[in-house]
Amino acid sequence: MNTETTVHDYFNRPLRDLRISVTDRCNFRCTYCMPAEIFGPDYPFLKRDELLSFEELERLTKIFVHSLGVQKIRITGGEPLMRRDLTELIRRIKKIHGVEDIAMTTNGSLLPKYAKGLKEAGLKRVSISLDSLKDEIFGKINGRGVSVQTVLEGIDAASKAGLQVKINMVVKKGMNDSEIIPMAKFFREKGHILRFIEFMDVGNTNQWKLDDVVPKKQIIEDINKIMPLEPIDPNYTGEVASRYRYVGSDVEIGVISSVSDAFCSTCNRARLSASGMLYTCLFASKGHDIKSPLRSDLTDEQLTTLLQDIWNGRKDRYSEERSVVGKNRKKIEMSHIGG
Repeated sequence: MNTETTVHDYFNRPLRDLRISVTDRCNFRCTYCMPAEIFGPDYPFLKRDELLSFEELERLTKIFVHSLGVQKIRITGGEPLMRRDLTELIRRIKKIHGVEDIAMTTNGSLLPKYAKGLKEAGLKRVSISLDSLKDEIFGKINGRGVSVQTVLEGIDAASKAGLQVKINMVVKKGMNDSEIIPMAKFFREKGHILRFIEFMDVGNTNQWKLDDVVPKKQIIEDINKIMPLEPIDPNYTGEVASRYRYVGSDVEIGVISSVSDAFCSTCNRARLSASGMLYTCLFASKGHDIKSPLRSDLTDEQLTTLLQDIWNGRKDRYSEERSVVGKNRKKIEMSHIGG
């Protein structure tokens, strides 16, 4: 990578990771993301012409990679596989020189249909959400009564297609904290990396309370009592998960701890919403409109300057300031920027 293209924010953090939300729609209604009572049948989801087109996403990605230093792309949603012809976007991004990695976050339900094509198009990795191994618990969480087996079949399809697989489990006290050990045992046997995610105050609809958070320290202590763990080094600077390995094996787990152990100091991610807003923090109150200038007659050089100025002015460190920011601060919903 040409380091001359790298941009840095106010705290000297580089931009390395661009997360692209391709849709705000999802076939699940997870309680911590898109609760059904809010995102009901009459919810005004984005119309097709309000979404950024694949051509627009390709153009922006080229600018982010060639002129701002982005190396990794992650496709998110909503549920990204609800965006028609998504493999075509993956194929376009794969052809961009300088893209080192293309990943996707998904609920896994549609992977049996699409995994093979995604791999062939250039997708490298998938992070699949699964919050319990019990249908009763998982059905309540996903808000649609979707079975655990549906997601397990998606995991198997992704693995069979040759995609690297990680499992994401959001842990909420009283909801599924009883599933920490069963999930750890199950995916240790499977050989897939399981990542526990502290319940986060993303958006304003998930009724977040600090008392509902199961902190990283407790998760690791509970697992360690039964299956001894040892810490291992990050794969790269800015990796969000604290990594651990089961002693005597190569199988690892991770914990994403943006509440109890913030990692703002190394955050190098920007998020592009399906509607064309750029967010420089997962907990942002507002974003920057990129769609309007993109659809005007701005040149690539002018768009580059706009994006560089946004990142250069970035001062976000919400997780470090959570206790003093105030609980009534409005934040963008997870379903718009994909985590």
